Amino acid sequence: MRVIIIEDEKPAAEKLKKAIQKIDPAISVESTLGSVRDTVNWIQSNPAPELVFMDIELADGSSFKIFEEVKISCPVIFTTAYDEYWQEAFEHNSIDYLLKPIKQEKLEAALKKYEQLKKYFTGNFQQLMQWQQQSQQVYKKRFLVKKGNDYITLKTEDIAYFYATHKLVCMVEKEGQKFILDKSLADLEKELEPALFYRVNRKYLVNINAIKKIKSYPKSKLQLELIPAVSEDIIVSQENTTAFKEWAG
Repeated sequence: MRVIIIEDEKPAAEKLKKAIQKIDPAISVESTLGSVRDTVNWIQSNPAPELVFMDIELADGSSFKIFEEVKISCPVIFTTAYDEYWQEAFEHNSIDYLLKPIKQEKLEAALKKYEQLKKYFTGNFQQLMQWQQQSQQVYKKRFLVKKGNDYITLKTEDIAYFYATHKLVCMVEKEGQKFILDKSLADLEKELEPALFYRVNRKYLVNINAIKKIKSYPKSKLQLELIPAVSEDIIVSQENTTAFKEWAG
């Protein structure tokens, strides 16, 4: 297996290299790189490695900048003294996050995880990265909306529901205030946490916490009572009833 180490402290890089090869002497450390610039240049000039060990704080900035300049298609194991970057790390190909000083058993477990994932995805690392990104997908946390001449920020959990009307989409927050959005319900559905919001029909996308009551309706349909209340019937179709019950339950 071909790997590279991105680490700006030479003793730490050499220690990690020895620890890796102690686990598996067949692992080839192609290069140790100490900066964002050196890493970008190396990646642009060499065949892609199979795995990257990456420190976060480098001599010339955050290693996350590397992903802005070049495409890294292989998995990354982050090695850092800082625990506050773990969430951002998992948005950048990470399959593990090891805190310094790195324990040998933790490193061995990380390499074992890599081998298991490699085997599971049969060498298709593009599929692996798609799986990793989907599993760590970050959903929209807030909306910037116009109120009079000003703009305000609303947290996603404070939104009761969205509905489409006359080619417009309106957002209703839990106190009943309405705001017009320049987005379709389909776009919003992709951006919102699916455990929190559900597209109950063609017109409404609702927050689970805005559902006051679920009633039976003729022909095996369901009728929803929302908070804030609406003046029309909110109907879940017969075809969508099973999926809705699974989501709501």
